[in-house]
Amino acid sequence: MMERLESWKLALERLRAAEFADWAEAGRLVAEIARMSSDATLRQAAEQALPVLRQAADNDDHSITLATQRRIGVILDVVHGLTAPRFGRRNAMPKKLSSEDRARRMLGLPLAVQLTCDDINQAYRRAAKGKHPDQGGSAQAFIDLAAARDILIHPGAHKETTEIS
Repeated sequence: MMERLESWKLALERLRAAEFADWAEAGRLVAEIARMSSDATLRQAAEQALPVLRQAADNDDHSITLATQRRIGVILDVVHGLTAPRFGRRNAMPKKLSSEDRARRMLGLPLAVQLTCDDINQAYRRAAKGKHPDQGGSAQAFIDLAAARDILIHPGAHKETTEIS
C-alpha cells in the first residue's frame, strides 16, 4: 500500500506542478485513488475532486482550473499525511494513572480539582449504593471502593504501587 501511495504522490505532484495539466489523465488517476484507497479520508477527498476534474477536462475555464488545482492539493495533502514518518509521542503508550487518579475515577470525581473530605465522602456514599453486596454489588468491588476513599482522604499513607481494580 505504501508503494501505491508513493506513486500516487509523485503523479499528483507532477500534475500540480505542470503548467498545462492533462485533466483527463488527472481524472483517471483520481478515480483510481477513489476506487483503490483503503483510507477513508483519501477516498473522500478523491471522490469530491472527481466532478471538478471532469469539468476541467471538458472546459478550458480558468476558474475551473483553479478549483481543480485546489482539489488536487487537498488530495496531495492527505497523501503527504499518510506517507509522512511518525515521530514523537503519537504512538506512545498511554500514561499510567497514579493510585490517586485511579481512586478519583472509581469514585467518579474529577482528576484536576482540589477535593475536601466532604466531597470524597459524598462521592463514596453515592458510589457505594450500587457496589454494596446487599444492593447486588460484589464484596471485592465494595472493598476497592473503600480503599479508593482511604487513598483520597489519607494520600500520604498509601504507596504509589497500590492497585485498585
